[in-house]
Amino acid sequence: MNSNFHEVYNDVEKAIDYAFNGQFVLKFYDYLKIRGTKRVEVEEFIQSATANELSNLVMDLDDYLEGGADEIHKQLREAYGHIPKPEARKIRNYLYGIPEDAWKSIVTGKQIGRAHV
Repeated sequence: MNSNFHEVYNDVEKAIDYAFNGQFVLKFYDYLKIRGTKRVEVEEFIQSATANELSNLVMDLDDYLEGGADEIHKQLREAYGHIPKPEARKIRNYLYGIPEDAWKSIVTGKQIGRAHV
């Protein structure tokens, strides 16, 4: 992994923290494009622990939004109950958008940071 790419992971982690404070500061596709990120770096990000954490947070928020009376939903209410459901939806959609932007660059075959001639 490129040592400069650690900055991306740190910025994503900060974006997660900011999202739970109602601040949606990272437009990930644009960030990768401005940075001139290579396809291999995006593929590494998709396989990273940070992307896995995003996936887990999105699944937890999905379950919280769904609601339920079982033990798992009780734990999710304890964890996220201070967040109103409309705000939780915004956070969920924002967090989902980060790896989605990374996938978009892979699936469409676009090289982020390269000019198309």
